Amino acid sequence: MKNKVAVVGAGIIDFGVLYDKSPDMMMEEAYIKALQSVDNGIQPQEIQAAWLGTLRGRFTGVTLAHPTGLFKKPVSRVENACATGNDAFRHACFAIAAGVYDTALVIGYEKMHDEKGGLIKLAAIKDIWMRRARTMPSFFALRATRHMHLYGSKKEDFALVAVKNRHNGALYPHAHFKKEVTLEQVMNAPIISWPLGLFDCCPTTDGAAAVILCKAEIAKKYTDTPVYVAGSGLSVDSWTLGEDESLVGFPASKEASRQAYKMAGLQPKDIDVGEIHDCFSVTEILNYEDLGFCEKGQGHKLIQEGVTALDGEKPMNPSGGLLAKGHPIGATGVAQIAEIFEQLRGQAGKIQIADAQIGLTHNIGVGRDNTGSVSCVHILTR
Repeated sequence: MKNKVAVVGAGIIDFGVLYDKSPDMMMEEAYIKALQSVDNGIQPQEIQAAWLGTLRGRFTGVTLAHPTGLFKKPVSRVENACATGNDAFRHACFAIAAGVYDTALVIGYEKMHDEKGGLIKLAAIKDIWMRRARTMPSFFALRATRHMHLYGSKKEDFALVAVKNRHNGALYPHAHFKKEVTLEQVMNAPIISWPLGLFDCCPTTDGAAAVILCKAEIAKKYTDTPVYVAGSGLSVDSWTLGEDESLVGFPASKEASRQAYKMAGLQPKDIDVGEIHDCFSVTEILNYEDLGFCEKGQGHKLIQEGVTALDGEKPMNPSGGLLAKGHPIGATGVAQIAEIFEQLRGQAGKIQIADAQIGLTHNIGVGRDNTGSVSCVHILTR
């Protein structure tokens, strides 16, 4: 698929607690923004197919047709845990790369608050919370304490991730949280599951995002600055707790990134900017290691040394990531694509990374008894 597919438009709505917006309104807003972002314009009738990413299990592809008007077009719904949005994008990429379609739309959305049942009724979460009496914070707290035991990381290292990402989110217009926090505030916040406190956990958020893709040969019809899909990887792993490298790594992330790097013909050192899955502060540190930005057990040193800050050598989550931007599950991965699209085109405003040429997106998703049992990675280039 290397460089056969281009992203030519993207739109993100402001994430948050959106009681005043229905799912249709959220998707329509993201879709219109994506259309308007195409430099030379695109007509809705030019879009040949669409993919919807959402965990709302009762919905089908027709859910996307109503807010976009794309009736009589092939519309598919994708669900793959927290990697849903990135996987929906992956499906669209392969359809274009295979020559089935010239253009496609991907929309991801999630209504986490005022829909009937909300987050608690999502099948996997209900199974974990209501039957096994375990929560996502407790799962990731196990990983934090294990990393501390094996590699000497500290609660303060995880807190530094939260401080960094809340700083970035304060500069990012679409973030749920736009207020910085201090290291002292993070360290002294109420404990959710030790060592993770309130600011170490991503919020429950509503949101939607959309991207428009086309085959590379026609990209210049729509814009002089397309962004190309260089690599894609997807991997699943056992969802049985204890089969994932002693809780200090996600094998699915390592394999998905290996696939993406190989397809792109690139290495971790080539990545200029990344939007990676920081559902909890410790997750970002583990991701540094799994994605190849440092050796195993050294992730906390990257945050200590400022390597992943906005002005660092390897900026991660300039949008504020899930910790500040929020995690509306179906929208998360699509928003990451949109954010890297803006970064590589030099349109990211206050969070712009200087001379960014190659970007990476990454999500992990939860299984029944485990975290990170699915992962999806994309590499985008100028």
